[in-house]
Amino acid sequence: MRKPDTIESLYLDFDGFFASVEQQARPSLRGKPIGIVPFDGTVHTVVIACSKEAKARGVKNVMHLGDAKKICPELVLVPQSPDLYRRAHNALLAEINSVIPVEAVKSIDELCCKLDPRDIADPQKLAANIKASIADGVGEYVTCSIGFAANRHLAKIACKMDKPDGVTIWHPKDMPIPLLPLPFDDIPGIGGRMEKRLQTSGIYNMEDFLNAQPKQMRKIWGNVTGERLWYALHGYDVKAEKSKRGMFGHGRVLPPKLRNFTDARDCSRILIVKAARRMRREGYYASTLYLWLSLRTNSQKETSWASKHKLHMANDDQACLSALDVLWIQAKARLPKTVRIVRLGITLGDLSPATSRQLDMLINDDPERQKWGALTSAMDSLNSRYGKSLVTMGLWKLPAGGNLGGKISFTRIPRAEDFW
Repeated sequence: MRKPDTIESLYLDFDGFFASVEQQARPSLRGKPIGIVPFDGTVHTVVIACSKEAKARGVKNVMHLGDAKKICPELVLVPQSPDLYRRAHNALLAEINSVIPVEAVKSIDELCCKLDPRDIADPQKLAANIKASIADGVGEYVTCSIGFAANRHLAKIACKMDKPDGVTIWHPKDMPIPLLPLPFDDIPGIGGRMEKRLQTSGIYNMEDFLNAQPKQMRKIWGNVTGERLWYALHGYDVKAEKSKRGMFGHGRVLPPKLRNFTDARDCSRILIVKAARRMRREGYYASTLYLWLSLRTNSQKETSWASKHKLHMANDDQACLSALDVLWIQAKARLPKTVRIVRLGITLGDLSPATSRQLDMLINDDPERQKWGALTSAMDSLNSRYGKSLVTMGLWKLPAGGNLGGKISFTRIPRAEDFW
């Protein structure tokens, strides 16, 4: 395994991405503490993301709205605008690519780049050029923090060291001193449970971690992930493993007026169709549909319910909607009529790529199945041609707040089709 003797990676993280994009687009929000919320009209929700002004007052991402307002009474609430964030992401990528090729987009607000010899010689100039390009092409209210290091993992940690709008350079010759004072929760790959497991093994801080042996990390993790993290933190060029698609799904917090069986079911139908569209675009079939409900009883007690239904390696709308109907019949039979459905989620799982799909001969020859598959393909073609949900199976009525299937996501970047 190669150990670079100079910086080779750049990691960029936008500062308060969703809030800063709102401030750039809406001058009236600039300089104010703002919190992005799913929709208007309820205090029973969370602040999905917040501006640097709100963070300076103690507000955090994914904080309950009531707690956030106690800390910061002047917090300005802004309903999410996912399509605005998607368009801003694409514009920002174009500006960065004009300065340095983007190697990988890690999320809607994070990316990484490989450095060439000229960049390695003057990383400060490269960072300044990127920031200037963003300010000129998108706007000065969208800022970013940048980290440089020998590998992507160290650069990701470095870019968090001087937020907002900072630049941190960790040369291999200076390592591992910058890592030693960091708590475990500053290290990507070490969560709360793993921290407890490390402490049980006598590893209480980063110095203990770095002085351990890689095989010991493999044993603690129970797989090669711990060993790979050890090598990454020691500055080795650890290649990221290619992730495999495991599911397609969507979730939604429901507005207060829609927290009943009828409206929740209608929302879930739109979510399953949008998930199935994504699955077809990427060339997969699903064998299982999962439905999950977060519930609130009359006593305000939080509980949940979940079930699954078998699909026969399907991806057409009719098969997915029929399976969803079965799950809602189960839910209505097993849950009290007075229960309120606060959140719901649907997942298409047990995926098979279209190129390796194997079907039972009788199912594959079923004329009814072929008919629904052809009909779904025709609907996809019409909707793609006109850029909207022109043809759908059943009612297509978005709830208050809209954005079903196109909401804020820190891990997935929505496409224009997600907002049809």
